[in-house]
Amino acid sequence: MKPLIVLFAGFVLSLVFIYITTKEWNFLFSARIAMAIMLCFTAIGHFLFIDGMTAIIPDFIPFKKALVVSTGVLEIAFAIALLIPSFQPYVGLLLMLFFLAILPANIKGAIDGIDYQTGATDGPGLSYLWFRVPLQLLFILWVYFSAVWPFR
Repeated sequence: MKPLIVLFAGFVLSLVFIYITTKEWNFLFSARIAMAIMLCFTAIGHFLFIDGMTAIIPDFIPFKKALVVSTGVLEIAFAIALLIPSFQPYVGLLLMLFFLAILPANIKGAIDGIDYQTGATDGPGLSYLWFRVPLQLLFILWVYFSAVWPFR
């Protein structure tokens, strides 16, 4: 829920700021800024909640802690590259694949009831999937329509 709030708040704030400074509504750039802010926000969790995030990674995947940290770094890199015009369509495609790639971890975490912050098994459980799966779809569509589609 927090990433969704950050995404929408970042969009509204950047849209208003851009309008105040340029007197033009720039929805696509505001959407990319919002996604970049959201990616930086979620990346912070990869460094603060390493043990909890490690617990949601499927068991067959090795080097879980390194994977959690490296995906946090990757999210920051995506956030920066998303704001560089020449990289946007490529980063957008990679980011869409990234959102698909992390979905199994979110599904495992929901099935096992894992709290991604603490690693305890008192998380929201399967009901969380009713929110998380559509949220991943929203993120994918957000990136597609703000970073990939305009540059086809």
